[in-house]
Amino acid sequence: MNATKPDSSVYLAQLNKFRSEKNRSFRQSEESPLSTPQKAKFDSLKYYPGEPALIPHADISRNTTPDTTLLQMSDNKQEKYLNWGQVKFTINDAPQQLRIYLKANGTDSTLFIPFTDLTNGRETYGGGRYLDAAIPKLNETEITLDFNRAYNPYCAYNNDYSCPVPPAENRLQVAIPAGEKSFHD
Repeated sequence: MNATKPDSSVYLAQLNKFRSEKNRSFRQSEESPLSTPQKAKFDSLKYYPGEPALIPHADISRNTTPDTTLLQMSDNKQEKYLNWGQVKFTINDAPQQLRIYLKANGTDSTLFIPFTDLTNGRETYGGGRYLDAAIPKLNETEITLDFNRAYNPYCAYNNDYSCPVPPAENRLQVAIPAGEKSFHD
């Protein structure tokens, strides 16, 4: 995989289109996490400005036989995920590492990366945010982590949802000022 940075203007246009489509979906879709009264008042999610620098080069190490792990949910239940591997990258010259997961039921087509960082509870949802990443081919050792697409779990919008809580090993000690901000003021 080529680890070149995307063309800034093209990338930002694509990111803005993605965000506009997500806002429309939140307003109109049956699958929106927003309640009917919330949809009536909803204008837009809050985002950090897009920043191509927050798409770090990331090395992935895949677990040869991923074990099943239970992730704690926000309603104190647990859900099964495969401990797929880990990803290593650098933010602000500081090495970082996150564990990556795949839903154990085999229905997801992307890797799941729940994380917290130093923006949580201040500018972003206190319970953490999520990233999705394409599953790399068997021989690939790099992965794209686009923190500009970091998103809030559905339980950030509506208490009727139960969401995976980022595990202790995915608590970053740096700020990631990218992606979605807090929904509630």
